[in-house]
Amino acid sequence: MNTQSPLPAPGAPLQHYVSIAPFDLQSVEAMTPEQSKVFQASQLRLMWWKFRRHRLALISGIFLAALYLGILICEFLAPYNLHTRNMDYIYSPPQRVHLFHNGQFVGPFVYGRQMTLDMDTLKRNYMDKQDDVQRIRFFCKGDSYLFWGLIEGDRHLVCPAENGQLFLAGTDRLGRDVLSRIIYGARISLTIGLVGIAFSFVLGIVIGGLAGYHGGVFDLIVQRVIEVLQSIPSIPLWLALAAIMPITWSPILIYFGITVILGLLHWTGLARAVRSKLLALREEDYVLAAQLMGASSSRIIRRHLIPGFMSHLIATATISIPGMILGETALSFLGLGLRAPTTSWGILLTEARSVSVIAFYPWLLLPILPVILVILAFNFLGDGLRDAADPYR
Repeated sequence: MNTQSPLPAPGAPLQHYVSIAPFDLQSVEAMTPEQSKVFQASQLRLMWWKFRRHRLALISGIFLAALYLGILICEFLAPYNLHTRNMDYIYSPPQRVHLFHNGQFVGPFVYGRQMTLDMDTLKRNYMDKQDDVQRIRFFCKGDSYLFWGLIEGDRHLVCPAENGQLFLAGTDRLGRDVLSRIIYGARISLTIGLVGIAFSFVLGIVIGGLAGYHGGVFDLIVQRVIEVLQSIPSIPLWLALAAIMPITWSPILIYFGITVILGLLHWTGLARAVRSKLLALREEDYVLAAQLMGASSSRIIRRHLIPGFMSHLIATATISIPGMILGETALSFLGLGLRAPTTSWGILLTEARSVSVIAFYPWLLLPILPVILVILAFNFLGDGLRDAADPYR
């Protein structure tokens, strides 16, 4: 380290002092291991690190991943077959799971039930028989089923005891297990959101991208069409579109018809988001360079503009999926969407349209619980993805 010397006299030549220590570039540019890790990380890794700090979004993502993996094996997860009827246990309330009987550990079990009929109200009353211990079986043989309608099987994750009953969420008016029907209904209610958002995703990106990149008359027409669609009340529009589908269609055709309806209703918001982004990005220098090199409009939008805000589009789509699920639930609840024998959460809720049914058998409202949890999970996941879309902020 050089020491300071007194200033030279006026007019005297300026003396230079140079350190004779060797110059070490690494000592100047040295970074801590944490800084080096961040500096060398990719964009995707930075987004993951930021998303991981959003605890609610991370938990919601794990929850939704487990649900979507579960719909692949819902036949195995459900205790009963979708159409199994227990006529001796109509409108049976949910059973409680116990671990101890008379102070001794038995394992998970339920008590057997005995039904009595109230002749004044004609209501079925069920009483637990404390001497009838029915142990719950795991990875067992139970009702037969067709796995995805193709492969025969009879293995279940959870089964009732031999000649016993297991109604953890109660039964409906035909004695069908509500929990099993909720698990089967998840396959339709969860996938219809993904299929519908894929349809609206394509419409929103194509129409919004062309409107934002070219502008002019096409942009003006698209904006007026979007305003007209958004000004129409949702329920009358659902009624009109649902009435178009013939009642002779099979459940599969009705399923795809509902997804098309939901896609037609939800592309407008995404199209406006894409348009606003492209209006800002089309003035960038790299867009002008691509135009001068002879790139077509579709290639510029597809290869240069859309990837620039794809993370924002993914977050927007994630937040839009709950609207699709709610739309299917509302249509099916009103009797305008899917119909039996197809099973969804909306169809299950049609069992609880009567006030008297809700008063006597409130467990028939349990299908609303997974709807609420899925909607909240998607909203939290969308918030986390939106924050992680810009990891440098």
